[in-house]
Amino acid sequence: MNKTRGAMLIAGGLMMSLMTSSCQTVPPVMTYADFQELEQPASPRAIAYGDDPLQHVDLWTPRGAGQHPVVFMVHGGCWQTNIATAEIMNRMAQAFVDKGVAVWNVEYRGVDVDGGGYPGTFTDIAAAADLLRDKGADYGLDTSRTVALGHSAGGHLAIWLAGRGRIGADSPLHASGAQKLRAVISIGGLPDLEQARVEAAGACGSDTVDRLVGQGRSNPFADTSPVELLPIGTPQVLVSGEADVIVPPKFAHDYAAKVRESGEDIRVVDIPDQGHFELITPGTKAGDKVVEIALEYLEAGR
Repeated sequence: MNKTRGAMLIAGGLMMSLMTSSCQTVPPVMTYADFQELEQPASPRAIAYGDDPLQHVDLWTPRGAGQHPVVFMVHGGCWQTNIATAEIMNRMAQAFVDKGVAVWNVEYRGVDVDGGGYPGTFTDIAAAADLLRDKGADYGLDTSRTVALGHSAGGHLAIWLAGRGRIGADSPLHASGAQKLRAVISIGGLPDLEQARVEAAGACGSDTVDRLVGQGRSNPFADTSPVELLPIGTPQVLVSGEADVIVPPKFAHDYAAKVRESGEDIRVVDIPDQGHFELITPGTKAGDKVVEIALEYLEAGR
């Protein structure tokens, strides 16, 4: 699937959902086509964490010396490289840099490219996090003040990263000494893959989730779906646009109920009149709220 087709599918799904609702009750929201028309700042230096060209992070740093707090940023796009790459998060990255925060914007292999899927997509996220943990100070980063932030499919991957320390030793995704996070923030995310496979099939396709979790395994969600890793021991924030018809707030609320059942607290924020792509667009009510929440956790306990 190429980016044009991916954009058409997402934008088409959004428009169909809007057409079936009352025009008087549903506010206009940004489509993927609208979002793609926005100018994105150029990506800064790329730092490799693997041999594949997609295995890199774009490091955004504020001006001035010092150890900067960090947002570990994970883009969405239905876990498919041909739908979206890290550049779609560049406006958000610039917004954080303007606030004095560094950004570790992660590129990774999607399910539609060689090496992606299970376990490659997950090991890419893990390797990017391990590089930040081990070498971040060399780049002027205060890794003790790190927040993971993911949008859409990236929201799933960000929460998975926070919980990967609970994956058993029998899994190729098992890890020890994982990056400690101040918080993980999922914006328009899909933290329950089994639910997403069915209820988000119209946006991403159930076969996409199948390729992500690995087919032919007895329990493919055990080491891939955050809901199976609860409790994760990291503060979680779920942010949704109330007018998001691609990943409606229901996904966040259903997951939050399971988090609370596990004995952990969780913060859920619904933003009126905002859709899926406003969440990664600074200057909108949703985009500005996301930046505000991340800064809150980065500044806590200084």
